[in-house]
Amino acid sequence: MSMRPDTDNYFELFVHDIPLMDVRAPVEYDKGAFPCAANIPLLDDSQRAQIGIRYKHAGQQEAIELGLQLATPKIRAQRMKAWKEFCRQNPQGYLYCFRGGLRSRTTQGWIREQGIEFPLIKGGYKAMRRYLIDELETSVERVPLVIVSGLTGSGKTRILRQISHHIDFEAIANHRGSAFGRNTSDTQPSVIDWENRVSIEFLKHRCRYPGKPVFVEDESRRIGRICMPEYLYQKMQAAPRAILEVDVDARIRLISEDYILDAWPQYQAAYADNAEIEFRRFVLENLTRIQRRLGGEKYKIVSQCFESALKDFFASNRVTGFNEGIRILLTDYYDPMYRYQLANKSAPIIFEGPEHEYLEWAEAYLST
Repeated sequence: MSMRPDTDNYFELFVHDIPLMDVRAPVEYDKGAFPCAANIPLLDDSQRAQIGIRYKHAGQQEAIELGLQLATPKIRAQRMKAWKEFCRQNPQGYLYCFRGGLRSRTTQGWIREQGIEFPLIKGGYKAMRRYLIDELETSVERVPLVIVSGLTGSGKTRILRQISHHIDFEAIANHRGSAFGRNTSDTQPSVIDWENRVSIEFLKHRCRYPGKPVFVEDESRRIGRICMPEYLYQKMQAAPRAILEVDVDARIRLISEDYILDAWPQYQAAYADNAEIEFRRFVLENLTRIQRRLGGEKYKIVSQCFESALKDFFASNRVTGFNEGIRILLTDYYDPMYRYQLANKSAPIIFEGPEHEYLEWAEAYLST
């Protein structure tokens, strides 16, 4: 493997999806990492904790000596096998630790002893994270946004993904952004991971389409458990909006497809014999999240409707039983809330139209 220099060119790393070997402990990786990073740690969580305590009480040299003691021949062989395989599969990659210091250089040195030259990232995770935070703020200042807006159930996400220049905040958050938006296993990335990925998407857009706007979907501050930075949310509130117009019957069909027909097979795959129990919980417990705002009487009607619809769906796979409950949620809760919020925004509306006109307009807008 030819010699490549260590790097601090974070822009190139992120824009070109360079493979990264993260040698931090798993607990550090889980708190925040990068999309193209694989965690192959020098120290496991327990070893890291022991060495940290030794460093605090006895200094760096004592900590290094403890690390060498913990790195038994068996452990070192396991680490080396994984590192060598990563280097073989990713000859253009780099390695990093938290600050680009001792752990990175130790890993690099051990790999070098095997005849492999593999560069590290100067400054490590801390510097790369700082870079992405700063660049996200810069992107939000520089990149014009267009908000894909419309009433709940209009299919905004479907439209967004067909527009050539877009960033899908909900896909990155692994959440649909509504009370019913969690996925089968209710898993989301950390806020740090979400911010890192969003920042990288903006960086790629700035690199490939300088000066061009990017479309994003209308969102609240929170997407499930992800809370977006305030400066990004405020930029979205002021950005021009393009409104997708879809009639209520079509919206009911779209919601039934997205939240019932498409979600049910995922629950069957995840929960097998308990799928009906878990899917029923998903539908009814999510409904309780908006109980107070929906009002007691309407909540009772919708809840009874969904209870009956679930029984019919499990027996016959028919979704029409949900229609009346969905209609009440749309006309009595989501639609008034959307219209109120829209009326209180000062942002200009630059387009209103149905799907076939929307996509044609969006691509023409991007080409100007």
